Amino acid sequence: MKRNTLLAAASTIALISGGAMAQETLKLGALVTLSGAGASWGQGMMRAAELAAEDVNEDGGLEVDGTKYKVEIIAYDDAYKANEAVTAANRLVFEDEVKYIIGTVGSAPILAIQPITEENGVITMTLGFTGQALSPEKPYTFRPNPTTAEVAQPQIDWIVKTQEVKTVGALFPKDETGEAIAKDLSAAYEKAGATLAATEFFERDRVDFIPLLTRIIAQGVDAIELDGNSPATAGQIVQQARDLGFEGVILRTGGPATQEIVNVAGEAATEGMFVHSAFDPGVESAKAYEERFTSTYNEPMNGFSPFFYDGTKMLFQAMRDAGTVEDTEAVKTALENISDYQGILGTMNWTGEDRYGIAHQLDSPFYIARVEGGEEVIVARCTSDGCE
Repeated sequence: MKRNTLLAAASTIALISGGAMAQETLKLGALVTLSGAGASWGQGMMRAAELAAEDVNEDGGLEVDGTKYKVEIIAYDDAYKANEAVTAANRLVFEDEVKYIIGTVGSAPILAIQPITEENGVITMTLGFTGQALSPEKPYTFRPNPTTAEVAQPQIDWIVKTQEVKTVGALFPKDETGEAIAKDLSAAYEKAGATLAATEFFERDRVDFIPLLTRIIAQGVDAIELDGNSPATAGQIVQQARDLGFEGVILRTGGPATQEIVNVAGEAATEGMFVHSAFDPGVESAKAYEERFTSTYNEPMNGFSPFFYDGTKMLFQAMRDAGTVEDTEAVKTALENISDYQGILGTMNWTGEDRYGIAHQLDSPFYIARVEGGEEVIVARCTSDGCE
């Protein structure tokens, strides 16, 4: 499935300040999930790129080394499947000739397309949580959003301490993402003094979780963890857990998706949930972006979208700093050298050298929120050092 968001026409000549300046088209790929369980994530990423492109296009285009470029977003749906992602990546790289891709959403898709993107020097901004996505051998891949590996421990420490959680159950998709998150969470709960005592794995298209939840609840867990699940799936798990009579803590320590979960499970089932949030409505720039998103698309903003808006804007800055859109090696180096970037979510820097061997992981503030009346209410502010 292909959707082209034409934010630019074909190359034209623009007259600026009385002089002639060549104007060309810069193609930006969006290889994201637009259908299925992960669609809200993919749409949030694609629309972040659209809004970032709109910013520069309204100003006459992205100016790089004396040339102004109208930015065109070329979007493909990978349906959260590795084989679909490979097909789309080949089209973007070899037919559309893009050098920059926003995506993929999932871990399996990013690992599947990296032989294509890395070999051809295509810079990607991925959401994929797997630690294997980032390494010195994959220098063109960046991740502008925090993952479970970055945010789980401070949140779990806070939850275990304040909610007196001792045993936790969790359901994970049976794929690279689910397996990686399960491993990270198990270690994080153990370090916090609790136990990930009951785990179940399932195929991503599953919708009936009653048998799995029945086994988990029968083990007497204090809490159910939702991290690793798509918004729609997480909502189904919450609804079915409450239908089974589970009265313990339900939490999600990674992946902003609160509004989508509430939409699926309802306000009553989600009341009192603790969720990871990257968004503080008290930050004026963040609130303004949310209002712009909802007014533009007439739907709630997914919490990952601001990261990819900032990530796309950082990519544009790197092109300006490098003085080129064609030499992705120079753009990659310029992107790596951006520090203390003032994004809509706060001050951001690249990190990850210790964990991944390469500093291509964006670090940013994050929060723990409690769901009240279907809305997030921030109860703790966090850094990698802890939550208060």
